[in-house]
Amino acid sequence: MLVDFAVIKSAQSGDSVAFNEIVVAYRKRILGHISHLIARTEDVEDVAQEVFVRMYYSLDQLRSAEVFEPWLYTLTKNAAYDYLRKQKRRQEFRMSDLSEQQVTMADAVAGGKVEQDERYHKTIRESVDALLGAVSEADRILLIMKEVEGLSLKELEKIYKVNENALKVRLFRARQRVLKAFGAAEKKENAG
Repeated sequence: MLVDFAVIKSAQSGDSVAFNEIVVAYRKRILGHISHLIARTEDVEDVAQEVFVRMYYSLDQLRSAEVFEPWLYTLTKNAAYDYLRKQKRRQEFRMSDLSEQQVTMADAVAGGKVEQDERYHKTIRESVDALLGAVSEADRILLIMKEVEGLSLKELEKIYKVNENALKVRLFRARQRVLKAFGAAEKKENAG
């Protein structure tokens, strides 16, 4: 603990010097904790101020020294989350303030982004399918079960009825063959 519990007790009884000592001792930690939770660095000080105000008004609820730091960090986390909720509501409110033309433009931009994302994902999907098509069916099935469907090695052991080390070797070799196919496709693309 950064301050003695006697200082906390003094602050609980209204000693402003003791309260200030607590603030000075924990200020950097609180600021650091808040800055990890919220993105806007210019608002970190405001949220920290809110934490210390909350601490001031609820310090009399504290009963023992062991719970002071967890209690203070709970106050900090709650203040940061309250700030984030307010920010979210403000953004939603601002959206409703847009004119019909601005909403139409925003929808058009968002629609273009969605189409661009879909094209990108389609291209990736086609590339992966082409690479998997360049290896044997056994390699393709093994890689799909492991990498796409997310089966664990234990689950694959039961399917293939081999031990984990044998599966690791098979996966390694299958991945190597996909990489070799990728290299061949890249050479072909660069040559053409």
